[in-house]
Amino acid sequence: MTKIKICSWNINSVRLRAPQIADFAAEHSPDIIGLQEIKCLEEQFPYDAFKDMGYQFFEISGQKGMHGVATVSKYPLTRMDTQFCPEGHARHVSTLVEIGKGKNFELHNFYIPAGGDEPDIETNDKFAHKLKFLDIMTKYFRGRAGENPKQVLLGGFNIAPHENDVWSHKQLLKVISHTPIEVETLARLQASGDFIDCARALYGEEAKQELFSWWSYRSRNINKSDRGRRLDHIWVSPALKDGLGDQDSHIIHRYCRLWERPSDHAPVTQVLNLT
Repeated sequence: MTKIKICSWNINSVRLRAPQIADFAAEHSPDIIGLQEIKCLEEQFPYDAFKDMGYQFFEISGQKGMHGVATVSKYPLTRMDTQFCPEGHARHVSTLVEIGKGKNFELHNFYIPAGGDEPDIETNDKFAHKLKFLDIMTKYFRGRAGENPKQVLLGGFNIAPHENDVWSHKQLLKVISHTPIEVETLARLQASGDFIDCARALYGEEAKQELFSWWSYRSRNINKSDRGRRLDHIWVSPALKDGLGDQDSHIIHRYCRLWERPSDHAPVTQVLNLT
């Protein structure tokens, strides 16, 4: 058995927060980190800083000043040819993680569009873009469902699907990230590959604040008001379900949101036992 720790972190500028990632990596030793909103081109990525952390393998999709995703790893990565964003933004990178015979798995790292402010596809192009992005993802994974591959989907999904994924279900029903149409669209994506939502599988339906991963920058004290949402997700395909372990294998590292000049998202880690 090989134990792998995977991290997803919407970092909101990798160059600004590389020192924070280094501190986190030194404490928690993730084997693979999927970063979102790196906000730089590939050639601007701080490769040397990550090599100093022990990461030697990189697959990056960058964009000047916005979006962008990167997967950094202690294990070899092979880039997969996938296309999800209908607008051509740098919002995903798909890789095969090469662990060893029988243990390799796909890792799909996403920064799904936030969707703007108005949950109306007729008046808000950003919201229409978000739903179309999810539909393209659903079509792709549904088309591969018969292959039974080992897959991990992670990233800033920008949707809090469960009523306990937000601080107030009733007050946020018309707020983008928790609207019924987003929840339904994400559910279709999850069903397309029978994906397991690691947080809910391990913590159950009643868990709430302990699973929040995002708090607005307007919240001066996130622990006092705790108006958070679970926007960052790690899913696995059925072929990896038995490797999830217990509740302690999935952690939202809330304390990182309390650092000086943090991202508005906390990192999420999942340990997988590969056989």
